[in-house]
Amino acid sequence: MSQVVINKNVDGTYALAGDKLKVGIVGATGMVGQQLIRMLKDHPWFEVTNLAASKSSAGKPYSESVKGRWFMDFEVPPAIGKIIVVDADDIAQATKDVDIVFCAVSLDKAQVLKLEDDLARTGVFVTSCNSANRLDPLVPMMIPVANAEHLSVLEQQRKARGYTTGGVIVKSNCSIQSYVIALQALQQFAPDQVFVHSEQALSGAGKTFATWPEMVENVIPYIGGEEQKSEIEPLKVWGSVTASGIESTKTPKIQAKCVRVAVADGHTAYVNVHFQKPITAEQMIESWTKFEGVKGLPSAPDKQIHYRPEVDRPQPKLDVMTDKGMAVTIGQVSVGEDNWARFTALAHNAILGAAGGAVLATELAVAKGYVHHLTKTKALVG
Repeated sequence: MSQVVINKNVDGTYALAGDKLKVGIVGATGMVGQQLIRMLKDHPWFEVTNLAASKSSAGKPYSESVKGRWFMDFEVPPAIGKIIVVDADDIAQATKDVDIVFCAVSLDKAQVLKLEDDLARTGVFVTSCNSANRLDPLVPMMIPVANAEHLSVLEQQRKARGYTTGGVIVKSNCSIQSYVIALQALQQFAPDQVFVHSEQALSGAGKTFATWPEMVENVIPYIGGEEQKSEIEPLKVWGSVTASGIESTKTPKIQAKCVRVAVADGHTAYVNVHFQKPITAEQMIESWTKFEGVKGLPSAPDKQIHYRPEVDRPQPKLDVMTDKGMAVTIGQVSVGEDNWARFTALAHNAILGAAGGAVLATELAVAKGYVHHLTKTKALVG
C-alpha cells in the first residue's frame, strides 16, 4: 500500500504521478456498468482490470458476456473485452488486485449494504451507483460541484466501521442532477420552495426501446420511489458535516413528480422555485454562466452549466451529450411575482447522473487523498 500522489499543473489540471490505479466494476454487464466502461476505457488515472457480474456471466470473457446486450455507441474495448468476468458474490475475486471498485448492481437494499460493506472491508475504495447507502449519515452522497467537503466524513466512517484503506461513497439519484446543480449556482438567492416535474428516460430504468417496446409513444406516470428520492436526497447533498456525520438541511422544501417518457437518454426537469431574496432572470443566467463547478479533474466538463436562449431548448436529442454528457443544459427561464422563477434543465441520467458522476466523485476522492494504491508495483515518480 502507498499514498497516491496527485500533482497540480500550472493550467489548474490535476495529474496522477506514477502508476494508474487498478479498477474493478461489480455489475459490469448492466447499463450503468457499460456506461462506467465508457468513462474508464481511456482514463488517465484508472485502468479497468477486474469485472464482476452475476453467476450466469461469470467465467466468460466480458465481450461474450454482453453479446446481444451491449447498449453503448462504441465497441467493447478489446483489452476490456478479454477480461474474464468473475462472480460478484465472490468478494475475494471481485476485489483481486484492484484499488477501487465501482458497484452498480441490481439487488435489494440489504444485499447491497452487505456487499458494499464486504467490499470496503477488503481495503478497496468503493464508489456506489446504488441507492442503499445514500441516506446513511456516514456515507458521502456526492455531487462534487455541490458538496466536495462531504468527503471528510470518510474519516468518521472508517473509524466507526473499522475500515483501513477502504471506504464507501455513493452517487445520488440520477433524477436530481440537473436541478440540484442549477440551484447550487443560485444559492446566494436562498431558494426555499421547489416544485419539480421530472421526465425520465428509458435508460434510467436500465432499458432501451428494443428491450422495452411498450414505451414507444408512451408515458408512464409512475416510477416507484423516485419522487421520494427526488425530494429527500437534495437535502442531504446540501447538508452539513457534523460530529455524527452528514446532517441534511431542512430547506428548500421540495415536491416532485416523476414520469417515464419515450426518450432514450436524458432526464428533463421542469422547475418552479421560490427564492427568499429578490432575483431576476438576468441574474439567474449570469449565475449559471459564471458557475465553475469542479475544475481540473479528468472527467470534469469544460463548462458545468450551459444556458440555451432558444425558446424550445433544451431537448434530449440535441443537448444530452453536451460536454460528453457531463454538463447540465438549461433554458426557458422566467421570473414572475414574489420571487417565483421557472426554468427547464436537462442532464444525461446515465453519464452525469450515474457512471460519469461516480467517476468524477472518485477522482475528487483521489485528489483529496482518500484513495490508496493497494496494487502498486513501481515507485511513484513525483
